[in-house]
Order: sequence, then C-alpha cells, then structure tokens
Amino acid sequence: MKKQVLSLLMAGVMAFSLMGCTSSGNNGPQSASTKQQETSAKDSSKQVSKTVSAGNKVGISMPTKTLERWNRDGSYLENKFKEAGHEVLITYSDNKIDQQVKDIEGLIADNVNLLIVAAIDGESLSQVLNQAKEKNIPVVAYDRLIMNTDAISYYISFDNYKVGTIQGEFIKNKLDLDNAGDKKYNIELTCGDPADNNAKFFFGGAIDVLKPYIDKGILVVPSGQTEFEQCGTAQWDTSKALSRFQNILGSYYSDGKVLDAALCSNDSTALGVTQALSSDYAGTNEVIITGQDGDEPNLANIIDGKQSMTVYKAVANEAIATLSLGEAILKGETVDASLIEKAKWSFEASYNTESYDNGTGKIPSFLLVPVAVTKENIQKELIDTGYYTMGSDGYPHPVN
Repeated sequence: MKKQVLSLLMAGVMAFSLMGCTSSGNNGPQSASTKQQETSAKDSSKQVSKTVSAGNKVGISMPTKTLERWNRDGSYLENKFKEAGHEVLITYSDNKIDQQVKDIEGLIADNVNLLIVAAIDGESLSQVLNQAKEKNIPVVAYDRLIMNTDAISYYISFDNYKVGTIQGEFIKNKLDLDNAGDKKYNIELTCGDPADNNAKFFFGGAIDVLKPYIDKGILVVPSGQTEFEQCGTAQWDTSKALSRFQNILGSYYSDGKVLDAALCSNDSTALGVTQALSSDYAGTNEVIITGQDGDEPNLANIIDGKQSMTVYKAVANEAIATLSLGEAILKGETVDASLIEKAKWSFEASYNTESYDNGTGKIPSFLLVPVAVTKENIQKELIDTGYYTMGSDGYPHPVN
C-alpha cells in the first residue's frame, strides 16, 4: 500500500513539472520592419529563470487617469494581456507617489507573476520593487525608466531622445534656421516633469538640435530660461504650464515683442502654453508650438491651427511589444534583440543595451519609433492607421 501511495505521489510531481514547462503563444502581428542592435544584455543576466504556464497573473501600475495618454496605455495593456489569457490586475495611482507604492505592494501581495510599472517618480520605487525582486517577480519599466534599483528586468518605451529631436527639427525647418541670415527668432522652452526621467531625454534631444542656433544668436530666448531645471513642469500639469507661460509673456513680451516658437515637450504642457497665448499674448503671428502624445484637445488645436505638431507614440504598438516581452520573460526565455524577429511586429523597433543606465547598470531596452503628426499628415498617420477615427465634429478621436 505504501508503495502504491509513493508511486501516485511521484506521478503527481512529474505531471506538475510538465505543466510548468508549457507556454503561451506569441500574439504579435504577422509582418515586421525592424532594425536590431546586435548586442547582448550583460550576457543575458537579466534573464528571469522563473518558468510559468499560460494564464499568469499580471500586475500593471499606471500613474494616473488625469492624463489622457495613461488611460490609453492602461486600456491597451489590459486588453492585450487579457486577450492572451492572462489575469490582469491594474491600478492607477492619481499621480501620488505614496499611492503608487501602496498599489505596487498590493500587487506583490496578490502574487502577480509579472509587474509592469509606469512610474510617477522614477526615483521613488526602489524599496518597494526590491520586495518584488525578493519574491522573484520580474519587473518591466514601462515608458519611464525606474532609477536606482536592480529589480528592473527590462525597459520598454519609445526612443525618447528621438522625440525631442523630432520637435527640435520641426522648429528648425519651419523657421528655416539654416538660411536665417541676419534674422533672429524668439523662442521659449517648456519642459516636462523633473521627476520623470523621460523628460530629460525629450529636452536633451530638442536642445541638441536648437542650441547651435541659440549659441549663434539666431534663436533668442528672451526669458533666459534655457536650462531644464528652469523650464520644468511638475506632473506635466497644464495649469502649471499655463501659469508659468503667462508670467513669461507678461514679463518679456508685453512691449510687443514677437514670439516665434514655443518648444513644449508634450501635449498637456502645450495645452497650457496655447491657452496662455490666447489670453495673454498681444501678437497676431502664428506661433510654432510643439507637443507629444496626440491628446484629443491638442489634435483639435492642430486641426484649428492653434498647435503646429505633436509627436505621436502609438501606445497600441507599445502594448503589443510589452505583451511579447512579458510572455518571453514568463516562459523563462533569454530575451535579447532576437525577440524583435521572433515577434514579427508590424512596427519599427530597436534593441538597446547602452543608452539607459538607471544607476545600477544599463537596462536592456526595447525602443519603438515615434512619428511627427501635423495637420497635413493627420489622416495618414492617425486615421488611416486605425488609431483614431474622424468624428462628425471634424476632429480625431482615439479608438480604444
């Protein structure tokens, strides 16, 4: 009898082991146009050894619902992982750092198999994410790099430096700065949240394009606010951007000085700057205004000629890439540049192991490519691609 019980127990252990080796299928689109950086990530030291079957529990921590783009990100991520058969627990932390820490603690306590975190403050999550590491829960930093913790397995985002260069190049080309001659143009700079690591990349990309013209005196910043610390906008808040720009206009443009361009790192800050110009700017010229994200009010402003462009990041594609990455991690696969080929994404992406150091080392990163959207190409880039529909009001509305 004892031998029979022992045999049954051994059979059960073997069956359980076999179950642990099963894996879910890949859900990426069928065609691909990709470029790869053929570098391994610390000899694949970021590989997670934990192998789990399909139907995992995935925890997603989003910053807030007050910014339109995070609603889109959260919705796309939740839907993609659910469609792939996973249980999804998603939280929004109302832009409160303490709340996000508590939310992540709750996800860890719920024994999620994977954590996807878009940080409110990239400097404030190291302690709570160490708890995830202790429980062998892999963590993907989503869209924003999380600093000073070795709990991060991978970073997935768009090429954030490229976002800035697109904005800077747009201003450079619209003003034809290379052929300016003796002309001088006035510009003001509005950056993002100093707590968001991405904001520095956005600003860095843009200023690297524009600074040579500032140094030559072709571009002039009447306020003198040219450093990131001077131009920051806490929490990317529209009202803060509005108030700051009203002060700039009142202090430096009340004598009839013309403003030619306003570099804005994203759409929520651009919205504040546009509102300030409509209420506090005496000039009648069209001011070049940049943005990022493709928020509905800003797209309406682009249609109406109040904003010049936005850099669009297709978060639907970012969700697809995150699913491919997350499932590879959960299967215990070695994740490197080959994932792009295997996943067969229909969008361009690169694998980068050099650019994003979070203070504990360089984090292997998958970077998607953003695109400039203007009134002229809004149909092609947003409507024809299916990301938005053109409403009966004549403005684009996102498809969730």
